Amino acid sequence: LGVGNTRAGWLFIGEAPGAEEDRQGEPFVGRAGQLLNAMLRAMGLAREQVYIANILKCRPPGNRDPNPEEARECEAYLQRQVALVQPKIIVALGRIAAQNLLRTDATLARLRGKVHHYGVTGTPLVVTYHPAYLLRNLPDKAKAWEDLRFALRLYQEGNAE
Repeated sequence: LGVGNTRAGWLFIGEAPGAEEDRQGEPFVGRAGQLLNAMLRAMGLAREQVYIANILKCRPPGNRDPNPEEARECEAYLQRQVALVQPKIIVALGRIAAQNLLRTDATLARLRGKVHHYGVTGTPLVVTYHPAYLLRNLPDKAKAWEDLRFALRLYQEGNAE
């Protein structure tokens, strides 16, 4: 599952499809997707200008968090998406996406506010909160906005290359 501009400079990666995403075959189409669209607009971007994907390509049973084995099963698909899009920057949406992309068990708090690099491509990667988390934890929206401004600054300054 992935959607958007395959020549985008931006790649946003979440964890796994939810029920609505699974039905429609497209990531971030439910309430979390609406919030992601608003976040993109606040950055001066439209959904059509970015590429959006997930670590997992199918919904885990019971909508539980993906386990490491499931993430490994889908890793080749995600690597292919990154290779096709060749983004200038990747934004990891949430703890599970960040931990899988960076191969770490560090907390989201420790991963935020820094430039990381993704795998063999070395693509700059910034970590922020998952939109579904923000729907339940509104006070953290300000922190997410800081993360997105940080990513935008990197991109605009050309440091996202």
